[in-house]
Amino acid sequence: MTSEKKVIELTEAAAFRVKEMQQHNEEDGAFLRVAVHGGGCSGLSYGMNFDRNQNEDDFSDEQHGIKILVSREDAPILMGTKIDYKQSLMGGGFTIDNPNAIASCGCGTSFRTAKVEGTPEVCE
Repeated sequence: MTSEKKVIELTEAAAFRVKEMQQHNEEDGAFLRVAVHGGGCSGLSYGMNFDRNQNEDDFSDEQHGIKILVSREDAPILMGTKIDYKQSLMGGGFTIDNPNAIASCGCGTSFRTAKVEGTPEVCE
């Protein structure tokens, strides 16, 4: 299923890093699947992986040469999320800015929304 609206916004810097990772992992042409999983300090956590299969109910998009998939179930939670890649002297990493998140923990990968709390885990 193709989405009329962008569920995810992938910056050019993030797309460049994803392309590098695709080449390194021999996943050229694979989709980038962005997902939400239960767990983390706040109840939900983000997931990104390469996927060769598009499901019938997936929202799909292509940005900066990267094909993106989001499941219909995760789309409302991720709607409007921006994924960027930042490089600093301490290294680099993806940053995720989700306008639906009402709480998050210090790691930046765990969150909850007003409608979905998930299952929080104890942070160590």
